[in-house]
Amino acid sequence: MFTRIMSAAFAGAIAITGMASSASAQTELPFALDWKFEGPSAPYFLAIDSGLFADAGLDVTIAEGNGSLDAIPKVATGAFPVGFADINSLMRFLDQNPDAPVKAVMMVYDKPPFAIVGRKSLGVEVPADLEGTVLGAPPPDGAWAQFPIFAAENDIDVSAITVEPVGFPTREPMLAEGQVASVTGFSFSSTLNLKRLGVPEDDISVILMADYGVDLYGNAIIVNTDFAAENPEVVTSFLTAIAAGWKAAIADPDTAVASLIERNPAADPGLETERLQMAIDANVLTDYVMANGMGGIDADRMANAIEQTKSVYDFTSDPEMSLYFDDSYLPAADARMLK
Repeated sequence: MFTRIMSAAFAGAIAITGMASSASAQTELPFALDWKFEGPSAPYFLAIDSGLFADAGLDVTIAEGNGSLDAIPKVATGAFPVGFADINSLMRFLDQNPDAPVKAVMMVYDKPPFAIVGRKSLGVEVPADLEGTVLGAPPPDGAWAQFPIFAAENDIDVSAITVEPVGFPTREPMLAEGQVASVTGFSFSSTLNLKRLGVPEDDISVILMADYGVDLYGNAIIVNTDFAAENPEVVTSFLTAIAAGWKAAIADPDTAVASLIERNPAADPGLETERLQMAIDANVLTDYVMANGMGGIDADRMANAIEQTKSVYDFTSDPEMSLYFDDSYLPAADARMLK
C-alpha cells in the first residue's frame, strides 16, 4: 500500500486554490525539477520573470532535483503538486506503487536525451565499443535505467562491460580523468560538463540511445493526481505557461539563460546557452512537436515504448498508457505550438 503524505507546502497550495488573498489572487505552486539549475531549466525561470505564470494566476517556485527519478516520490507523496521526471521511471514506480497519485500530463522531451557519452581517445565511439571498457553509471540515473533496453537493441554483451557505480558529482570528472571510458547521462548534461572540464570537443562521443533503437519518451511534467482532480484549471494554466515559456526560450535563448543565471550565478552563460540549445534541437523541437504542438504523445509509439520496457522489466500488472499519461489537462494545440 502506497502511503500518502501531505506536506505542509502542498496542503497550503490546495488551501490557497480558490481562496487566494485578494491582494495577490495567486495560487502557490511548488515545482520540483529533475536536476540542477542548468540550461534546460531556463524556460521555467523565464516563465516566472516574464510574468507568464503570474498572468495565469500562479505563484510558481522551483526546486532543483537530483536525477530523473527524484521528483516522482516528491509529487506522489504530495510534497510538490507538480514536477518534472522521466516517464519511463514513472512507469516502473507506478508498477511498484499502483495506488500512488502521480501521473504524467505533458511530454517535454519528445526525444529523450538518454545517452552514453564517451571519449574517442579511450576507444568509445559506437555501441559495440562499450564491450571491454569501464562504464560509469550513477544508480539513480534515468539513462542508466534504460541501458538494458539499449544493450538489447544493439546486441551488446553486458557481461563484457565493467560497470562502475559513480555519483553524479564525480561522473564527468572521472571520465575527464580517464578513470572510466564512458558514462550514462543526459546528452546535453554530460557533453557540456566535459567541455567545461577541458575535454576537447572532438574527443567526445555522444551515443544517443534514441538513435540506436530505443523508442522511449523522455521527461514529462508530472502531477499529483489528487491535486489535479481538485484543481484542473490550475493544472491547465500551469501547462499553458510551461509551453509559452519554452516558446519564448526558443525565440530568445539568451534572455532565458539570463533568468537562469539569476538563480545560479556560478553557471557559465555561454555553456548553459549551448546546453539549452542542444535540448531544444535534439529533444524538444522534434518533427512531431512541430506538427502537433508540445506536450502530447503518439499512442503507437507509447505502446512500443511499453513493449520495449517489458522486454527488460517484469511488470507486476499489465502496463497501459492511461496508467501513466493523461492528456486531458493539456491546453488546445494552438497554445502549445512552439514556432
